Amino acid sequence: MRLAVADTGPLHYLVLINEIDMIAALVNEVLIPPEVCDELDHQRTPAPVRAWIAAPPAWLRVQPPQAANCDPELARLDPGERAAIALAIAAGADAVLLDDRAGVPAARARGLQAFGTLGLLQRAARRGMLDLPRAFARLAATNFHVRPELLDLLLRDVKTRG
Repeated sequence: MRLAVADTGPLHYLVLINEIDMIAALVNEVLIPPEVCDELDHQRTPAPVRAWIAAPPAWLRVQPPQAANCDPELARLDPGERAAIALAIAAGADAVLLDDRAGVPAARARGLQAFGTLGLLQRAARRGMLDLPRAFARLAATNFHVRPELLDLLLRDVKTRG
């Protein structure tokens, strides 16, 4: 992917499990709206995430959408997701990175590819960039919520596709 826009969730969790650097191998550039930057730097955000956003990598850039998004369907999303989808549309991004259950279908309904934390880990594992069971174990040590059956399905998929 050339360009992706990220919401808070995937960046937050990839920092916590020490897999954030794999994004640079999957995406040339990642944009985040200011709302996402604020969420990553919030006082209740874990210290490693706040430290990461305080000194962001070269592939990450904060950029507000060029125009306010007046899409009433997006109003039900939280500000970070709403801004990420609006920025992805405005920037012509290849994908939006988000975990929110309501955000993914909203992004896809607007013609965007959507990948969450698990999808990014799966893509990296398919390329041999990480050990997926180990990454999932580290993810389980955070407050990330996922059905164990989904993890099993993703593990089987990576094993069969190599």
